[in-house]
Amino acid sequence: MSKSSKSGANQHHLITRANEANKLLKEHLEQDHVVRVISHNDADGISAAGVICNAITCEKGKFHVTIVPRLKEEVLDKIFQEKYEIFFFCDMGSAWTQKIGKLKGDAIIADHHQTIDSTEDQETVVHVNPHLFGMDGTRDVSGSGVTYLTVRPMGHYELTALAMVGAFGDMQGNGDITGINHTIMQEGIKKNVIEVKNGLKASFLSEEPLYKALSYTFLPPLPDISGDFDGSKTFLEKIGVSYETKFPDLSNEEKDVLKTALVKLNPEIFGKIYQIKDEIPLLTNISDYSQIIDACGKSKKYGYGLSICLGDRKESLQQGMNFLNNYQNTVLKGVKWIKKEGSVEMDYIQYIYTENKDIKGFMGTLANIGLDLKLFNPDKPVLAMSRMDPLLKISGRTTLLNTEKGVNLGQALEQASHSYGGTGGGHTVAAGAVVPRNNQDNFLNLVDDIIKSQIEDEESNKSKQITFS
Repeated sequence: MSKSSKSGANQHHLITRANEANKLLKEHLEQDHVVRVISHNDADGISAAGVICNAITCEKGKFHVTIVPRLKEEVLDKIFQEKYEIFFFCDMGSAWTQKIGKLKGDAIIADHHQTIDSTEDQETVVHVNPHLFGMDGTRDVSGSGVTYLTVRPMGHYELTALAMVGAFGDMQGNGDITGINHTIMQEGIKKNVIEVKNGLKASFLSEEPLYKALSYTFLPPLPDISGDFDGSKTFLEKIGVSYETKFPDLSNEEKDVLKTALVKLNPEIFGKIYQIKDEIPLLTNISDYSQIIDACGKSKKYGYGLSICLGDRKESLQQGMNFLNNYQNTVLKGVKWIKKEGSVEMDYIQYIYTENKDIKGFMGTLANIGLDLKLFNPDKPVLAMSRMDPLLKISGRTTLLNTEKGVNLGQALEQASHSYGGTGGGHTVAAGAVVPRNNQDNFLNLVDDIIKSQIEDEESNKSKQITFS
């Protein structure tokens, strides 16, 4: 079987499983049961909650939704006390399938993180996850995308836009759109929901003065500009473009000068822009939309983010923009900090640590930025750690190139955290964990050893595949 045909078969199996979930969901909606929705608190999880809650509303059903930072035992224990006929877990749940299978009602898990246990023998759970069918949840589909697949048979194709907002929020909109994401994107385009244009991929390019728009742009990274107001102003002054001007107000000649200069810095800055048709200007750009939802999540104001996804274009959106402004300014402070401090390198990993209240909520973002701007060693995964007495919160990030060498952060953090009475998991390229703070050094040493073993195992496997004539 060719690679493309195998990929198509994998997608077919995932969609078949999603259709099973849809059938179960419709059975409960027809009985007027309230759908109990539990979702993750990041941009993808909030968008996923938006997808399912919008779909339920369109079907004239009812829901009760809760957004949580992580699905831990205490959260599940509370849910176990609740009397609902149907539970729907978005962007989480694959690490707890056995326990979820013991809930009093039916359950649907729409997740894209690596699976730890299985529910194939549990009749009360429909587990929809790309990893069950040989697909990559890091690149091929987000939690909101998996959630969209479960409601897709209902025909609410406008939700393709929100599914892609979640994908972009989960860093799956960089470069080529692949796998199920591509399938959902094409469906959105075909149904006249999404359109694609070529342009500069700067953040809020039509809304902010040029120097801010460029400074707030981290994907793709712009050397000496991303995260640096002064660097952005210097760059614009050098090419003869007013840094206070907004992009739409530039002359065509100035736009060409700007484009040429930016492409020299990073060719990826110019390319496909994905937009939502019939949306207000502020939310037209899918990437910008995802950043607003992400800022609500980072600010722990999940309700505002979900309300935006559910259609509030007034109060919640205004609040979302306030959160975004505060978040952007905090990230800029964080970039200055990592430029000054750098990382502490071990043999196979590196780490950063802070107790700063303003920065510690954004450590995973800073780990990504540090790798993208080459402020950290790109050959080693970064563990971004912050103190949450009596716990230590860890956000792990690495590059796709390192995952090709065998690095699997999700497995490494899951294994190491459980060894010290904590919890952890995630994707190969991005993962998180929480452990008792007094085990910090032991935890770091164990992760270092696990990453070493992963790389050596991959090298060993590749050497075995070499044949000599």
